[in-house]
Amino acid sequence: MKKVLLALLVLGVLAAAVAGGWYLRREQRVSAFAVTPVTLPARGLTVSVPPGTGPRTLAKLLADAGVVTDSQLLYLFIRREQAGPKLKAGEYLFEGTLTPAQVVEQLASGRVKVYHFTVPEGLRAEEILPLLAGSELKLDLGTLRRLTADPRFLREAGVPASSIEGFLFPDTYAFGRDATEEQVLTKMVSRALEEYRKAEAQRKEGVTLSLLETFTLASIVEKETGQPQERPRISCVFHNRLRQGMKLQTDPTVLYSMKLRGVDSKNITRKDLDTPHPYNTYATRGLPPGPIASPGAAALQAALHPLDCDDLYFVSRNDGTHVFCPTLECHTAAVQQWQVQFFRDKRRQRSRGAH
Repeated sequence: MKKVLLALLVLGVLAAAVAGGWYLRREQRVSAFAVTPVTLPARGLTVSVPPGTGPRTLAKLLADAGVVTDSQLLYLFIRREQAGPKLKAGEYLFEGTLTPAQVVEQLASGRVKVYHFTVPEGLRAEEILPLLAGSELKLDLGTLRRLTADPRFLREAGVPASSIEGFLFPDTYAFGRDATEEQVLTKMVSRALEEYRKAEAQRKEGVTLSLLETFTLASIVEKETGQPQERPRISCVFHNRLRQGMKLQTDPTVLYSMKLRGVDSKNITRKDLDTPHPYNTYATRGLPPGPIASPGAAALQAALHPLDCDDLYFVSRNDGTHVFCPTLECHTAAVQQWQVQFFRDKRRQRSRGAH
C-alpha cells in the first residue's frame, strides 16, 4: 500500500512539474507575443467592434483582420491582464507598427477612428446641415432638420431662441462613426456658447447686448466683411446706429428676409428694401429677431468689444474692404466714388476692350 501511495505521489509531483513547465512556457509565449510589433499596411486597418463583443471573439476579429498574428495568444493576454471589461466597442483604425499590448490599450482607451468635417464661417443653418449630411459621418439630413426645429432639443442644447440659426459654430470637428445627429449638433452649439463665454470675458464697458443679441450682431458683422481687422469697426458702426436709434440698413439682413419670404435672389431691389419684415433692417429699427448666419469667434469678440469710433456709415471698395464715414456727406461722397463712378469706369473699360 505504501508503495502505491508513493507511486501516486511521485506521479502527482511529475504531473505538477509538467503542468508548471507548460504553464510557464505558455506565459513566456504570451509575454513575448504581447511585445512583438506588427507592421500594418500603409493605409492602416479599420476594424469595427460591435457592442457586446467578448474577448475571445474580439481576438479572432483582430487576427482575421491582420492586426495581430495569433488570436489565441491575444485572448490569453487579454485574460491575463483582466482587460476584458475595459475593452470598448466602436470603429478603430490601427496603423503604423503596433504590438498586441498597444492594440489592447487602444481598445481599452476607446480611441476610435475619427472623421473630420469643417464648417466655414458665415453659413446659414440650411447650408450647414447638408454639409454635415454629406460628410463621411453620413448623418441623416431629415433627422438634422427635425432636431433644429425641435423646441426640446434646442432648449436642452442651450440655444436661447426658437431657431438654431447662428449657433452651429464654424470650426473643424472630429467624431467617431457612431456619433448621432443629436450629439453632433449639441457639440456645435456647445462650441458656440464656449466662444461666447470667451468673448463675454472681454465685454467692453457699456455694451449691454444679451446672449441672443450678441450672436445676432456678430452674424451681421460676419456677413458684412471678410477682413478680420475691419470687424471691430463694423461693429462700432452698428453700435453707434443702435445707440442713436437709426436703422441698421445692412444688406445681409435684407437677403435673409428675402430667403424667408421665398425670394431666391442675390439681387436686392427697391421693393425688397421697402418690404416690411422683422429681418429687413431697412424697414425695421433695431436688431433683427435672431442671427442670420453662424458667426466665428472674431465676430463674437467684435460684437462685444467694438472699436471706439464716430462712424455711422461704411461703403464697400469692391475689394473686400470698406470706407468708413462719420457723416452723411462723407458717406454720399464715398457712394459716388465707389458705387457709382467705380462701376461707371468699369463699364467704360469693358466697352473700350470690346472695340
